Amino acid sequence: MSAIWILLVIILISSIPVFAVYIWFRIAKYQFTPVRFLFALLAGAAAFFPALLLQNFLTFSYATTGRLALLLQVFVRVAFTEEISRLLMLFLFFLISSRINPQESIIMPLSYNTIRNGAATGLIAGLGFALLESAVYGASNSGILMLRVFTAAPLHGACGSRIGAAAVLFRTNPIQALLRVVTATAIHGVYNFMVTIPGVPSVAAVLIAISALLTAIISINTGGEAELQGQSV
Repeated sequence: MSAIWILLVIILISSIPVFAVYIWFRIAKYQFTPVRFLFALLAGAAAFFPALLLQNFLTFSYATTGRLALLLQVFVRVAFTEEISRLLMLFLFFLISSRINPQESIIMPLSYNTIRNGAATGLIAGLGFALLESAVYGASNSGILMLRVFTAAPLHGACGSRIGAAAVLFRTNPIQALLRVVTATAIHGVYNFMVTIPGVPSVAAVLIAISALLTAIISINTGGEAELQGQSV
C-alpha cells in the first residue's frame, strides 16, 4: 500500500469520533449547519500549530528532575499549552462569526451563542485537534492509532467542550470561564499523568477521558447546565 493510501486510511480512522458526533448533532437537531461544523473542526485542528510552537518554546531547566519535571511536562508544557491554543482559536472563531451578517451568513454569529452552543462548538474543535494529532502520531506509529481514537479523541472533545463554554463565558462571567479553563487543563493533565506514569493501568486514563466526555455531553444535552441556572450569554 502506497504512503498516500496509508495516510488516507489513518485520517479515516482518526475521523471516526467526528462522524459519530456529527450524526449525534443531526439526530438531536442542534443548530449546526454542515459548514459551521466544518469550520469548528478546522478551528480545533488549527490549534495544533500554536500548541506545537508553545511546546517547542517552553522548556524547563535540566535542574528540574524527577516527579516535578513530570508534573511540569504533563500539566504545563502539554495540557496548558494545548488548552490555551484551543481557547485562542475558539476566540477567533467566535470573533469572525460575530462579524458576519446573520441574514447572509451560513455560520452562526456570536450573538446567537449560548453556553450550550459554546460547549458544543468546543467539543467539535477538540475532535478536530485530536484528528490532526492522531494523524500525525499515527503516521509515525500506526500501532497507537486505535488507542488514540478511543482515548485521546474523547479526552480532547471533553476538554474542548469546557474551553468552548469558557470562550463564550469570558464576556459576562470571567470567573466561571477561568474555572472551566482550569478544569479542562486539570483533566487533560491528569489524563497525561496517568498515561506516562509507569505501572499505572492505562484503563485509568481511558476512564478519565470517557467520564469527562460523558459529563460534557450531559451538560450540552441539558442546555449548558441550564445556562448557569438562568444566566443567558
